[in-house]
Amino acid sequence: MATTKTQPAPAAPATPAPARKEAPRTMRDLRLATESKRRAASTRGLENPLREGLRLERVPDPAAFVLFGATGDLAHRKVVPALFQLWRTHLLPHEFQIVAVGRRPYTDQAFRDELKQSLDQFSRVQPVDQETWDDLAERITYHRGDFSDPTMFQALAARLDKLDEDQGTRGNRIFYLATQPSAFAEIVAGLGRAGLDHEHHEAGWRRVVIEKPFGHDLESAIRLNREVGKVFRERQVYRIDHYLGKETVRNLLVFRFGNGIFEPIWNRRHIDHVQITVAESIGIEGRGAFYEETGASRDFLQNHLLQLLSLVAMEPPATFDADALRDEKVKVIRAIQELRPDQVARDVVRGQYGPGWVSGQPVIAYRQEEDVNPQSETETYVAARLLVDDWRWSGVPFYLRMGKRLPKRATEIAIQFKDVPHRLFRDSATDPEPNLLAMRIQPDEGIMLRFGAKVPGLGVDIRNVTMDFTYGSAFQVDSPDAYETLILDALLGDASLFTRADEVEEAWSIVDPVIQAWAEEGPPDFPNYEAGTWGPEAADDLLARDGRRWRRI
Repeated sequence: MATTKTQPAPAAPATPAPARKEAPRTMRDLRLATESKRRAASTRGLENPLREGLRLERVPDPAAFVLFGATGDLAHRKVVPALFQLWRTHLLPHEFQIVAVGRRPYTDQAFRDELKQSLDQFSRVQPVDQETWDDLAERITYHRGDFSDPTMFQALAARLDKLDEDQGTRGNRIFYLATQPSAFAEIVAGLGRAGLDHEHHEAGWRRVVIEKPFGHDLESAIRLNREVGKVFRERQVYRIDHYLGKETVRNLLVFRFGNGIFEPIWNRRHIDHVQITVAESIGIEGRGAFYEETGASRDFLQNHLLQLLSLVAMEPPATFDADALRDEKVKVIRAIQELRPDQVARDVVRGQYGPGWVSGQPVIAYRQEEDVNPQSETETYVAARLLVDDWRWSGVPFYLRMGKRLPKRATEIAIQFKDVPHRLFRDSATDPEPNLLAMRIQPDEGIMLRFGAKVPGLGVDIRNVTMDFTYGSAFQVDSPDAYETLILDALLGDASLFTRADEVEEAWSIVDPVIQAWAEEGPPDFPNYEAGTWGPEAADDLLARDGRRWRRI
């Protein structure tokens, strides 16, 4: 029987690949293609022009705010009150969720009740509106777990995925580390192992906010930067220094670069010296164990004081974006002369307060505070004379000081201009002092300019007068708390007021030699200033040696 050979079915014709559209080559082709795109765009919905410029455009994307260390003092005093104020003023999106992470056993409702008690005590606006709080409270959930437990982070990831699905947070997550610094690396590593750092295409952004202190010396700062860099990209990391969120600090940039009359005289030809003061009337407020490990140099000099110095001394950035701004700040810190041990002995003063009187009340010495060694060598006061070695500031000293238990609470930047080159009014009864520009950062935020003026009457008598501007009276609005500003910026993805990794390391490279020089000296003669005074006499001598004196605040 003959076998019939089956013929293979004819292959289906291959689908031709779509012809690649060639790019316009001539000017006519380019114009016609552009007109075609414009006609297509005109058929889409138009933006409402009445919304342009409104604050509503600054409302961040829907997001989950994950607060580590939610049961701690910082979260209750600063972070949650700031979030409440942002919610109260409609600066947070409707699809906003707060996931509080801590070790203590809480139900959602018990934790909300505790937060309400903290708001009643620490909120900037009192009394706390109950309806507004209830609205925010229903968006707060508590997630219990230990930072060293990998399953806690897996459970957190599942919970956040569920929030994305149920509450519309769209995969946007910000992780706020309000914990002890020793837990930073552990938490970041846990987030990485659970994949919580990953930013997928159209699946939301991920950011981490890290509180200060960022390391306790240069080596630990480099190590922490390395650990964070293993998990998050630098653009995802927001190292927070609350001083940079204060209204006058932010206005310093506007003052310098938004007014044409100051920049031409902002240099060594016209400025004699700069003083930056951070004075605190309080002591260590029960944080003896913490302060014993930090001291004024690590707590303030490495961050707050050097940050303020860099903003005063920086060059105008090419643009007002985060990296351009931070590039100029880093250049300033790199230009600061590193202090040798002999220079530390001459140009840096440390102090520790003894017993005394503050605001009419007797206070104990630092060595008598709880959790403080009775022979403690930790400084509660530091003053330094620094030089910025660049074209603009060569030879202009920057005097920095910070102290606990001083007579009053005040933070100020004082720009002392040079005296007039030739005194014409020699018959005046008093010699006018050189011009001074003072920027008050706290408590009464404002700017003061001092200059000489003729006293009305016969003859020529010159006295110093001041022009004083305060935010409260000029704008009739309450300035936001620094944490409100910085948390909102982090949610918006604006890193301008946050510290970059290289900036942190450069700042430590200035402070590390100072701490090392102190370690090689003999024991300091502490206490060396009474509580309620303006610090040790050696700090006055630091300026007197140059024929100057500290400005009375």
